Amino acid sequence: MTKSWKIALPVAALLLVPGYAAVQAAAETDTYKELDALMDVFERVRVTYVDQVDDKTLIRGAINGMLASLDPHSGYLDGRDYANLKQTTDGEYTGLGLTVTSEDGTVKVVTPTDDTPAARAGIKSGDYITHLDGEFIYGGSLNEAVDKMRGPAGTKIKLTVVRQGEPKPLEFTLTREVVVIKPVKWEVRGTVGMIRISTFNSKTGDATRAAVEGIKAKLGNSVAGYVIDLRSNPGGLLDEAIKVSDVFLDSGEVVSERRRAKNDVDHYYAKSGDLTDGKPVLVLVDEGTASAAEIVAGALQDHRRAIVLGQRSFGKGSVQTVYPLSAETALRLTTARYFTPSGRSVQENGIDPDITVPQLSDPRIADRKPLREADLKKHLINEVKDSTNQLVEQDSVADPRFAAKADELKAKGVLDYQLDYALRLVGRLAPPAIAPVQVAATAPRAASQ
Repeated sequence: MTKSWKIALPVAALLLVPGYAAVQAAAETDTYKELDALMDVFERVRVTYVDQVDDKTLIRGAINGMLASLDPHSGYLDGRDYANLKQTTDGEYTGLGLTVTSEDGTVKVVTPTDDTPAARAGIKSGDYITHLDGEFIYGGSLNEAVDKMRGPAGTKIKLTVVRQGEPKPLEFTLTREVVVIKPVKWEVRGTVGMIRISTFNSKTGDATRAAVEGIKAKLGNSVAGYVIDLRSNPGGLLDEAIKVSDVFLDSGEVVSERRRAKNDVDHYYAKSGDLTDGKPVLVLVDEGTASAAEIVAGALQDHRRAIVLGQRSFGKGSVQTVYPLSAETALRLTTARYFTPSGRSVQENGIDPDITVPQLSDPRIADRKPLREADLKKHLINEVKDSTNQLVEQDSVADPRFAAKADELKAKGVLDYQLDYALRLVGRLAPPAIAPVQVAATAPRAASQ
């Protein structure tokens, strides 16, 4: 990481600038007036509101309102939220395995986590959860909905879901369980190593390295290449995204973080040594590929180390820093934007694949509008517009190259068209000395880690 130098005039010097002191004093006066207004409202509410409300609730409401006015990813973490964040980062919690967001008073699914009750039941990205155990949850807080979905392992909960393209609501009965997030799974398909990365928690970097080593141990010199599946990966820890990128890069920048001041930039680089020995790499992305997952896809794409295949990614190009406020509470604040090695901002734009391949195995894919960062209210605006990047994308427009229907593919045993496409492409990129890839057209089996 390069060292950034910051030069600032001392306050005493600034006070010598003509008019500076007056401007500063006026700004502070305006700020104090606004704070006085806040205290006036606080006192009026606590004294005259129809029901008595404790001071802690009012203060936390003021804090949450302030942070909610910033962007969708900043927020105040109380004891419950802070504990949930640490559990998710550590890779274990009790619940259903859903990443959700709030949209106009509704609870919307960002993505289900692999091998969890939600994923096994068939809940999909973009679904709206309207009822929990028959109780209408529209207009409630996201935390309240999350609390209802979590609970002791072994207990059941019924979810009512509205899905675009479905004529009526869908109902799912799920059994809560201890969700142990295994961030990386791998298996061998013929001579291709397939690595599925579902999240970026504290174990992802080491698990990815172990996956590559496991594939090499199993195939020896006959490895044709690797498919890295980042679809529906909501992201996670920045440090782990850098570690994962480093597995496939021999050198060069992975990502840069740029904060408010123009010269306040951190650069992160790969260490020497490509663990995959330069073998072909394909990266699968879709509209659920976000944040840390986009860092990996963007780094490998910019260095021309991998071909990115699938659909345009989510477009979350901001970095959140967690500041502990006490033993039980913390502030999650957006503090920077990140940029790919070539200087692209992922915010709003996402990562455009080198080869756009729709998921033809899903018969309802054309009926569902994908949820992306640009759809979230108060999202950060991308200040670096790329004229080659199409911000408005017609995901449902038919492409004559992809005319196959889901039932036709299923009859041929192809349950995951994007993965099937990637595996076959790796086979064509492999050196002639490597034996042809024997592609298993079915969906991925439960893989070892």
